[in-house]
Amino acid sequence: MIQILILTYFYCSSPSLAANPTFNVQTFGAKSDGKSDCTNAFLSAWGAACAAPKPATIYVPRGKYLLRNAYFNGRLCKNTAITMRIDGTLVAPSDYNVIAKSGSWLRFERVTGVSIYGGTLDAQGTKLWACKNSGKSCPKGARSLAFYNSKNIIVNGLTSLNSQTFHVLFDRCQNAKIVNMKITAPGNSPNTDGIHLERSSGVSIMNSHIGTGDDCVSIGPGNSNLWIENISCGPGHGISIGSLGWDLQEAGVQNVTVKTVTFTGTDNGLRIKTWARPSNGFVRGVLFQDAAMVNVRNPIIIDQNYCPHHKNCPDQASGVRISNVKYQDIHGTSSTQVAVKFDCSKTHPCSGIRLDKINLTYRGKAATAFCANAGERRPGLSSPPAAYRPIN
Repeated sequence: MIQILILTYFYCSSPSLAANPTFNVQTFGAKSDGKSDCTNAFLSAWGAACAAPKPATIYVPRGKYLLRNAYFNGRLCKNTAITMRIDGTLVAPSDYNVIAKSGSWLRFERVTGVSIYGGTLDAQGTKLWACKNSGKSCPKGARSLAFYNSKNIIVNGLTSLNSQTFHVLFDRCQNAKIVNMKITAPGNSPNTDGIHLERSSGVSIMNSHIGTGDDCVSIGPGNSNLWIENISCGPGHGISIGSLGWDLQEAGVQNVTVKTVTFTGTDNGLRIKTWARPSNGFVRGVLFQDAAMVNVRNPIIIDQNYCPHHKNCPDQASGVRISNVKYQDIHGTSSTQVAVKFDCSKTHPCSGIRLDKINLTYRGKAATAFCANAGERRPGLSSPPAAYRPIN
């Protein structure tokens, strides 16, 4: 009994033994001047956190930290609870060539239980966009933040500025939560999708503002069980499922909910897009609910003849099967007279499309709709009924 009391007293009088470790990147040599290369310091802090036997935090104090390509490898990481708390700004090199051919600027692979809180990523993509927009031969560019083959990820309160290409990518991931993000790039910045999902499941995106030169959220092949809520989009190309169907053998998209979203001045609102070529892909079980449109060119669109810039178009019939898609309480203003466009596959018409409480106007009057190969449309369109005009 005496021995037990002594051990208890020792443990209670030494709270530091129970505290979770915090690794400040500055103690590993990082300098907050925005000029010194801090890549090795960040990777060293990552290595220390991975080796910690209990939940650990990597702390980035205020200031600017220059990073080249940073690869956070989880293959040998024993820790499944690492938090990266960022009070400062991570800056990419001003010479876009340094990271442009890497694919990803900040890359996390095979990590579990990683959480990123706060901070700003500035990829300084302006010069690369100018190169692309000039028609010159330029590198493809890097995604700012990418997760591959990872699970149980949280990104909360992060700001991403001027990514070279996609701001955030999740590829082959499970159970990720992205909240309170701010993503910013000009409307003319090429391929700067806000958040792109590929072959992932159980991903939620909530309470975020996304303004880009491409899709605010893009959903590629192989995604399932997605929840997207309370998103403000603009500028950009809207929230898109696709493009899909480029490959003959392609995983489908299913169980997607998009609700309480606002589109301001965007090219599209709620979009599904597929290439006009053979594919065994599919889209099914999608709910678009409570969407506000403010001067949007295509508020609701299914485009199964997708071909940007109308160059090298496949000009076949899309094999992607689209079914059970519901649009509920979609309201606001269209910048074109045709506010609802269903241009479905000739060989695999859309089925189970349901419209409920659609109220879209163009210049103060009811907008119209175009429908081709949409199969049997379930009833439910309202406010006003004249807003729907089938053309087949």
